[in-house]
Amino acid sequence: MESNYSNYSLSDSIERIDDILDGDDESYEEKDSVPSRETLTFNNGFYVYCSALFVDMRGSKKLSEKHKNPTLAKIYRSYISELVAILRSDVNIKEISIEGDCVWGIFNTPKKADIDRVFSTAARASSLVDILNYKYAKKKISEISVGIGITYGRALMIKAGYKSSGVNEVTWMGTLVAEAVKLCSNGNRDYYDKELMVSSVFYSNLNEENQKLLAYNQIRECYHGWIVNIEMDKWLKEQG
Repeated sequence: MESNYSNYSLSDSIERIDDILDGDDESYEEKDSVPSRETLTFNNGFYVYCSALFVDMRGSKKLSEKHKNPTLAKIYRSYISELVAILRSDVNIKEISIEGDCVWGIFNTPKKADIDRVFSTAARASSLVDILNYKYAKKKISEISVGIGITYGRALMIKAGYKSSGVNEVTWMGTLVAEAVKLCSNGNRDYYDKELMVSSVFYSNLNEENQKLLAYNQIRECYHGWIVNIEMDKWLKEQG
């Protein structure tokens, strides 16, 4: 987020710290679904049940050693822009964040059908990587690989930043995000790790057909698999 210079005042800083720490604990409500971000202030927050999906590139350092700008810019722009497009295509998407070459989203999933929809979104993300690699090969660009992690649980949703400055953002905290990051980081990491990693609680809420696409990973203590979107995979195979 763009920012402008502002003089730092210790007294104002102390006042803001006290205002936050003295806030009413009752202002942090539990929610079964993700509320509108407009309901957030600098004095409240929500414990929300939701799903998190993380997609992170593997070996990005080696990629930067092989290619220079503007090729690198083209790789990251095509990768990030289309991942964002895929996450946005899920009707339950609530938040999307981009951190380096990691793209992740928070999804409102109060029903089991919503869990399966997020799983389908992950399949689209996986097929997107296959399509990108097909396009990259035509331009003599190195293939990319990713890890994908998904989990379901409770996260703390707060508005963080500098009050009255315009510098603020919705921040998601807690074990949900930490677990999704860990799952994502393990995806496609070693020879026994498949691309998609999902937590046990997420797996238990999938329908039987989707569960059959995954297997238990004893080392990572989660479920993993290689999944694709049928329509996207068909398009790719038709290219020959």
